[in-house]
Amino acid sequence: MSRAVLQPSQQKLAEKLTILNDRGVGMLTRIYNIKKACGDPKAKPSYLIDKNLESAVKFIVRKFPAVETRNNNQQLAQLQKEKSEILKNLALYYFTFVDVMEFKDHVCELLNTIDACQVFFDITVNFDLTRNYLDLVVTYTTLMILLSRIEERKAIIGLYNYAHEMTHGASDREYPRLGQMIVDYENPLKKMMEEFVPHGKSLSDALISLQMVYPRRNLSADQWRNAQLLSLISAPSTMLNPAQSDTMPCEYLSLDAMEKWIVFGFILCHAALNTDPAALSLWKLALQSSSCLCLFRDEVFHIHKAAEDLFVNLRGYNKRVNDIRECKESALSHAGSMHRERRKFLRSALKELATVLADQPGLLGPKALFVFMALSFARDEIIWLLRHADNIQKKSTDDFIDKHIAELIFYMEELRAHVRKYGPVMQRYYVQYLSGFDAVVLNELVQVSYCCLCRHSKEDGEVFDFRGMRLDWFRLQAYTSVSKASLGIADHRELGPAPLILPSGRAFEKMFQQCLELPSQSRYSICFPLLCTHFMSCTHELCPEERHHIGDRSLSLCNMFLDEMAKQARNLITDICTEQCTLSDQLLPKHCAKTISQAVNKKSKKQTGKKGEPEREKPGVESMRKNRLLVTNLDKLHTALSELCFSINYVPNMVVWEHTFTPREYLTSHLEIRFTKSIVGMTMYNQATQEIAKPSELLTSVRAYMTVLQSIENYVQIDITRVFNNVLLQQTQHLDSHGEPTITSLYTNWYLETLLRQVSNGHIAYFPAMKAFVNLPTENELTFNAEEYSDISEMRSLSELLGPYGMKFLSESLMWHISSQVAELKKLVVENMEVLTQMRTSFDKPDHMAALFKRLTSVDSVLKRMTIIGVILSFRSLAQEALRDVLSCHIPFLLSSVEDFKDHIPRETDMKVAMNVYELSSAAGLPCEIDPALVVALSSQKSGKYPEEEYKIACLLMVFVAVSLPTLASNVMSQYSPAIEGHCNNIHCLAKAINQIAAALFTIHKGSIEDRLKEFLALASSSLLKIGQETDKTTTRNRESVYLLLDMIVQESPFLTMDLLESCFPYVLLRNAYHAVYKQSVSASA
Repeated sequence: MSRAVLQPSQQKLAEKLTILNDRGVGMLTRIYNIKKACGDPKAKPSYLIDKNLESAVKFIVRKFPAVETRNNNQQLAQLQKEKSEILKNLALYYFTFVDVMEFKDHVCELLNTIDACQVFFDITVNFDLTRNYLDLVVTYTTLMILLSRIEERKAIIGLYNYAHEMTHGASDREYPRLGQMIVDYENPLKKMMEEFVPHGKSLSDALISLQMVYPRRNLSADQWRNAQLLSLISAPSTMLNPAQSDTMPCEYLSLDAMEKWIVFGFILCHAALNTDPAALSLWKLALQSSSCLCLFRDEVFHIHKAAEDLFVNLRGYNKRVNDIRECKESALSHAGSMHRERRKFLRSALKELATVLADQPGLLGPKALFVFMALSFARDEIIWLLRHADNIQKKSTDDFIDKHIAELIFYMEELRAHVRKYGPVMQRYYVQYLSGFDAVVLNELVQVSYCCLCRHSKEDGEVFDFRGMRLDWFRLQAYTSVSKASLGIADHRELGPAPLILPSGRAFEKMFQQCLELPSQSRYSICFPLLCTHFMSCTHELCPEERHHIGDRSLSLCNMFLDEMAKQARNLITDICTEQCTLSDQLLPKHCAKTISQAVNKKSKKQTGKKGEPEREKPGVESMRKNRLLVTNLDKLHTALSELCFSINYVPNMVVWEHTFTPREYLTSHLEIRFTKSIVGMTMYNQATQEIAKPSELLTSVRAYMTVLQSIENYVQIDITRVFNNVLLQQTQHLDSHGEPTITSLYTNWYLETLLRQVSNGHIAYFPAMKAFVNLPTENELTFNAEEYSDISEMRSLSELLGPYGMKFLSESLMWHISSQVAELKKLVVENMEVLTQMRTSFDKPDHMAALFKRLTSVDSVLKRMTIIGVILSFRSLAQEALRDVLSCHIPFLLSSVEDFKDHIPRETDMKVAMNVYELSSAAGLPCEIDPALVVALSSQKSGKYPEEEYKIACLLMVFVAVSLPTLASNVMSQYSPAIEGHCNNIHCLAKAINQIAAALFTIHKGSIEDRLKEFLALASSSLLKIGQETDKTTTRNRESVYLLLDMIVQESPFLTMDLLESCFPYVLLRNAYHAVYKQSVSASA
């Protein structure tokens, strides 16, 4: 049977080239992943690093590809145990190598078919056919080079085959050919140079057709600039004309791809270099442009060394070796600066293009060629920089470090966004162009009805898929390019022509860091996370397992980039806040003292200080500028912040591997964390020295901080109110969401453990006249001035900072301390219960009372503890009053409603309901007859087992306090001072303690508060009247001052009246007491 005649038109060259190129990329992906896995100790097949299999692996590699299983049982014995696992785990690796072999067979078959069909190749005529042909040659070459770089290939293939033979009794049927291929391609380029001898003419013809295209694409930046390349506005009159070229696809053909074609192509058909000057010219130009080529992702090929090693052993190639050395020197000397200038030009060109198209998107139709050229040029330059940055062979690296690369990538992203956004506009333009112009011309040339182009004009709004038409066009080129075609494309040249970056992680991250370090470039930093959205485009269906790796990498990089951008913005904002807090601090009242003293001295003409002492700068001087060129640190910070915020605000969100990232949320999150830390930090709390910032100063700093944060809304569309609510509300609680202490807990601890503790120790007194706690003159001076932390303005500032929630926590903490004091008082009552019971009924028997009083124990302790309770309650009343003042400014109408509600509770109202109203009122800072917080605190002590006993203890506590009051008269510190409206030992606070404790205790035990206070008044007045008859001056030295306590108790109480006091204690005694203490204070001051 005769062999069938080869029919060129039936060979489906277009389809085969398309499929094989796609499969080639898939095989490259698989081989690349195997190489990376073998290079990583964690991912490497365990059999290759197993010590037990080490001798067997070495034996297999040494004998490869021969198979000897019989005489080496000792070395291969370990394999027998592991054979099934080896077959299972190495199958994926082994059959990938088999797939490579099959791919090689298909490529060789297609190359032979192309030679047999005498296909005509010219990139300017049949672009798709020539490009796919050259791509296939380069993909095939790259694959074989990458395969030869897998050092463990022999071990993997040999191990699998030995395991297969042990299991099935014979080698795998593909093994002999596969083993031979591995051996043959030890030096892949040398083997392929022999292999491509028959294909030399086709390959050299295709490559030489680049002589018009490659030199034109490989021009210098100055030549581009002189030609006004990519400029839409250089010729305004032709702005609406379609951008056309005789070789349109060649205009945006990748320079990187062309250099691969030329370098690998002329290595394979090297004979053309000695015979064709055009080939030599192209070869030398490519060698001068780069030092290395990208094989696949981060795998590179060092051109000059490889070419020299191949040609040095070929006879008659001495000149070519010299050419290679000259080109290497030229590439190292000039290529870096040439590409740097190109990137510089492209930055301005792409900026202009993006700006014009953003304003006039309709130009995307006629000027689409400009967009694709710009993207292609920029991509080539970025890829060139990325592959050379990690593989520099030159001492000077300045040309390979580009701090402005982010700007170029940013404009690429902007152009790409325009194309995606206005894709339908461009499609509609070109569908009409095809049907109205190209179809008519094609019909005249081919004499075939090509009305399908006309039919493809779809309705507006529908998306047209051009892929089918592109394949038809490719087929047409293939049919017309073979020999003896009815229509030869070589005779009808007018039928000719119709980005992705996956950089290595280190270079990518380094570029990002350089971008953030340069304030002028930080506005373009968003391009790095945007690039992460494209990473999944690198995956291939033949290698699905790397989808997760690349996906995870894209997510982690995107997260890292956005996090770093937000951190940088947060740091800038923090620096601005620090500056503003410093400026606000200068306006604090404490800083005006020096200015006032200078003014007073000036008036009195006193000369103070040294003559050379510089005059202190007044706040606001920083705003006075002598000229516009003067730039302050604050100006620099604001400029840097506005640049970075432009980047953060550039896109509302981005999708990376089905995950949505929102850049603004990163900033919001970081601002919340930093604001929280800053507020706590600004309290300047020192646990060792118990120092803390004044509430008013902290409030000033917080307001300055908030003013800066509010201004961020001018830069980025974030809800800063949400940040304030989240942070400031957390600061009103004991701990924040991270379990860290807040300003509420810090100030509560400080006031309780530092200020009020010093009051108990007698170093500080509460001055009712000043409504503040004041330091008393003592031997050991305190480290702080109590008045500066407890006066009205400071307490209002504290209320502003802590808010109602924080002040409630402060109150609860105060009440807990009172509760512990009451518990101790009850113990003292139990110790003296029998005596107190008798005294309760014997107040009208002075002699008997005196005898019983002598039997009482711990009298001073009772009074001291009650005084402490009074001090705490006085502090709480200051805090409540400050809270009421603050709320009256913030919520006046709501506060007046609460006040009205409290003032009009009917007397017959159930106590539970009344307590609810009191609780509401207390939370708003309003004073109540019965303190709900105190009731809650003391209720915890109520056991409920013996209610009558507990009620009796409460009654006797009031008796104990009443009969103990006269002992205060003997204390030197009990003297009443009219100036402060109180006593220096704080016994005036007893009035508040007695009333509040009585009200709380008898509310809990459901007794009559009024009756119990009447009983207290009767006991107290009779006890105090008794000391009026005493003659001992020591025991009665401050008798009049103690008398005034009765008046204070009645004045403080909502349950007692002056009439009642008059019935127990003559008012004339009170009047005389007031006269006496005032007279005493005048004589003391004199």
